[in-house]
Amino acid sequence: MPILNGSAATEFILLGFTDRPELQPVLFVLFLAIYLVTLSGNLGMVVLIQLDSRLHTPMYFFLRNLAFVDLCYTCNATPQMLRNFLSERKTISFGGCFTQCFIFIALLLTEFYILAAMAYDRYVAICDPLRYSVKMSRRVCVCLATCPYVYGFSDGLFQTILTFHMTFCRSNVINHFYCADPPLIKLSCSDTHIKEHAMLISAGFNLSSSLTIILVSYVFIITALLRMKSAEGRRKAFSTCGSHIVAVTLFYGTLFCMYVRPPTDKTVEESKIIAVFYTFVSPLLNPLIYSLRNKDVKQALKTVLRRNIIRTVSTPPLAHKP
Repeated sequence: MPILNGSAATEFILLGFTDRPELQPVLFVLFLAIYLVTLSGNLGMVVLIQLDSRLHTPMYFFLRNLAFVDLCYTCNATPQMLRNFLSERKTISFGGCFTQCFIFIALLLTEFYILAAMAYDRYVAICDPLRYSVKMSRRVCVCLATCPYVYGFSDGLFQTILTFHMTFCRSNVINHFYCADPPLIKLSCSDTHIKEHAMLISAGFNLSSSLTIILVSYVFIITALLRMKSAEGRRKAFSTCGSHIVAVTLFYGTLFCMYVRPPTDKTVEESKIIAVFYTFVSPLLNPLIYSLRNKDVKQALKTVLRRNIIRTVSTPPLAHKP
């Protein structure tokens, strides 16, 4: 829908995945199921780590932050998308689009460095176990968890202001299921070079710097594992890193395809498919990856469930008054 008389956009239309009406209810049910499972998994992980004192360690402290970021991540775009599946008017206000874009970028950058902090934690635990409690003290962990939020929301705000400082007068139809940078740039009739370069620099820097921290940490971890004489020690050490490696591979693999490219009609269309993986698949699978591969999490879950069942059974029913 072109914007007439050169006026600026006051609201946007989200095209979503498809314009075929017969597919909308099917997609609604599919993504509602994914949304509910993702909410349950990540909220359950946050609550479980909080309830079980055996999980009050640096590794699970960062895992709780990762689950919290994934929880916020999926709550940012999914409710609007689900509403649009069942609505003929698939609009979002200018302010709503700004907020959605800002939160999305901020959480994305935050997750980069949360994953990097988790890699550093595993490096210290395996390569310098005798000084682990000193190097990963409560104060250090809080700092390593807080800095990603501060930096992510600061850079996210800067990137979003650059995006919405542009004038959108060509059209107000966003070829995506949420307010993302690349399709918004395509709608602008302003000079987009500054925004495009800022987006590529930010994406390139944050992807490469956080991934460098992760890769360097794992180079030292692998070196330490090869020096271990005990096969059982190697197996146990690697098991604590396996879940993180899977999560990092899934998350970074899709993002490299998404952001380190100038926005074109082809890449914007492809980005909708790629965005499904890091917007829905990654937050959905992270709790499963960390719980299925982690004995401590499974044992904590059994303990919490057993405790609640015993409490429910042992609680006497309320006496009825005659």
